[in-house]
Amino acid sequence: MRSSVEIYDLATRTHRIVWQTERLVEAPNWSPDGNHLLINGDGLLYRLPLDGGELQPVDTGFATACNNDHGISPDGETIVISDKTSFGKSCIFVLPSAGGEPRQVTENLPSYWHGWSPDGRHLAYCGIRDNIFDIYTIPVEGGAELRLTHGEGRNDGPDYSADGRWIYFNSSRTGTMQIFRIRPDGSDVERLTSDGYGDWFPHPSPRGGKVLFVSYDAEVFDHPRDKQVRLRLMDLDGGAVETLFELFGGQGTINVPCWSPQGTEFAYVRYFPVNEADAG
Repeated sequence: MRSSVEIYDLATRTHRIVWQTERLVEAPNWSPDGNHLLINGDGLLYRLPLDGGELQPVDTGFATACNNDHGISPDGETIVISDKTSFGKSCIFVLPSAGGEPRQVTENLPSYWHGWSPDGRHLAYCGIRDNIFDIYTIPVEGGAELRLTHGEGRNDGPDYSADGRWIYFNSSRTGTMQIFRIRPDGSDVERLTSDGYGDWFPHPSPRGGKVLFVSYDAEVFDHPRDKQVRLRLMDLDGGAVETLFELFGGQGTINVPCWSPQGTEFAYVRYFPVNEADAG
C-alpha cells in the first residue's frame, strides 16, 4: 500500500481504515452531510463514500492539475480547488459540488486555498507574491484580495475558527514554523505554539474548542511527504497541547479542513514508504 485513508475518533481514541490504495492520494475533506470524503490524486478529485461504496471521480472540467488544496463550502453546494492547468501556477477556482466547469476566483498567482469562512462568503489562502508567502482572503465571487500578513517570515495554511472570529495559520516569523491566529481584518496576531517542532496546517474544530495540526521534527524544512510526524491537538487559545499519535506522513496528511461535521472525528492520510526498486 502507498496511501491509507483513515479516521480518528476523539472519544474512543481509536483509528479506523476507510480505504487503502497503491496510488498516492491526499488531503481528505469531510462533506457537510457526513456521507463522503473528498480527496485528490493524480491532479483530479474523488469522492470516497463512507458507506463502503466505490471511489467516484468529480468532474472538474478543464482543471486536471489540482493540488491538495481543495475544500467544500459550508452548505455543501460548492467545491473550491487550487489548479495550475490554465496558468502554470496554482489558481483558485470554484465549481458546483456535483461537478462542472470551474469559475476563476483569484487573479494574482500563485494562490493556494486553505479555508472557507463559516458564512460561506470568503476564502482564506496562501498567496506567493514576489517570493513572499502571505495570508490573504477574498470574496467567493472574486474581486480584490485582502492581505493579512506582510512578509513576517513564511505564512501559510490559514483556516477559520467555527465562529469566524479568527483565522489560524502557521508562520516561520519566529524561526521555526509555529501556529498563530489573526483576526479576519488583519489585527490582533497571537502566537499559539512554542515548542521544539515545526507546526503546520491548523484546523479548528467546526464545533469549536480544539485545533488539530501536524508537527514535524524541527530540522525538517517546509512540509514534505514521507516523514515521521505527529498529529496534535490544542485548545483554541493554544493551551493543553497534546500529541494524539505519530505516523508516517506529512504533505497530504491533513493539508485541508478534515473534521467531521460534528467535530468528534477527523480524517487523515497515512503513507507507506515508496519501494525504491519500484521507483526505479
